[in-house]
Amino acid sequence: MRQPDIEIYLKDADQDAVSAWLAQALGDCSPWQQKGQTFKCNAGGIPVTWLPRAVGKWHSLLLESDATPWEDDLSCALAAFAALGVEIRCAPGGWQEEEGEDDADRWIRVNAQGSSEIVWRTD
Repeated sequence: MRQPDIEIYLKDADQDAVSAWLAQALGDCSPWQQKGQTFKCNAGGIPVTWLPRAVGKWHSLLLESDATPWEDDLSCALAAFAALGVEIRCAPGGWQEEEGEDDADRWIRVNAQGSSEIVWRTD
C-alpha cells in the first residue's frame, strides 16, 4: 500500500547533493526557502521539507505527497542510498501513536551492507 508521504533520515548528507538527487528523481527543484530551522522546496510538484540535524547527525527529508516514484519509505531510502552513498534510516512502515513507544524505536537502516531492522532511540 502506497504511503501518504515519505520520510527518511540521512546521515551527514550534503543538502546540495540531496537537491541534485531530488531534481533527477522528481523533477526540477525550486530554491530552498528557510523557515526557522527547516528548509522547504518544491521538486517536480512535490512539497519537500529538509530539517538539518533533526536527530544528532541525521537530517530529515520529508516528501509531502503520495505521488512520488516510491511506494514507501524503504524504497525511497534504498534509492537515496544508491544515489548519495550515505547511510539512510526510515521507519519500517507507517507508525501510529497507538502502536506504542517500543514500535516507535523500530527502524530500518540502509547502508553498504544492505538493509536491516534496528532499534534506534531518537529521544
